[in-house]
Amino acid sequence: MKQILPFLAAAVITLSACGAKTASGEQSTDSITQNETPMKTIYDFTVKDKKKNDVSLSQYKGQVLLVVNTASRCGFTPQYEALEAMYERLHERGFEILDFPCNQFGQQAPGTDEEITQFCQLTYGTKFPQFTKANVNGADEMPLYTWLKEQKGFEGFDEGNQLTPLLNDMLAKADPDFAQKPDIKWNFTKFLIDRGGNVVARFEPTHDMADVEAQVEKLL
Repeated sequence: MKQILPFLAAAVITLSACGAKTASGEQSTDSITQNETPMKTIYDFTVKDKKKNDVSLSQYKGQVLLVVNTASRCGFTPQYEALEAMYERLHERGFEILDFPCNQFGQQAPGTDEEITQFCQLTYGTKFPQFTKANVNGADEMPLYTWLKEQKGFEGFDEGNQLTPLLNDMLAKADPDFAQKPDIKWNFTKFLIDRGGNVVARFEPTHDMADVEAQVEKLL
């Protein structure tokens, strides 16, 4: 708790300085423009890997996926440890984590793709796929995230988490109507995808990681 508070306090200052808009952020040159055909499953999307190569998510057909927007300098960054442990336990059963670093929330994902990957591998031993840094809110958000948010909107932070009041207060100061919008609210928001490519759950960063894993296992 003490380690997380400074990150959130700094984020309040950053959000205020940026005009209090979590949907704003650094200009992304890596957003993928999809065709006009409505996207029905996650397999219809193409994203960029950290070397800027196109990756069709159809290659993950038949697997259970957890899509996460991450940051390397966030109070929730230690969740990488739980994510990697989950990955190691469940990967062979058909589970994959798709990691999308994002610098829109408190500017807590600075650095290049390579620097972020090196940090995650050295600090948390991560082995799951990490894609290029991109925006998840706003005019230049990834089309994948436009679709994910259409499937599962924001339903509130978890009441049992000690950081929920702080997050609610911080976001309300930035946007009094934040709770009514489907936007991603913070780093380490997670979307659970079943073997058919459908979004079945959205977990805010305050959600208990043990329960996230339990819900993943139900789909395997």
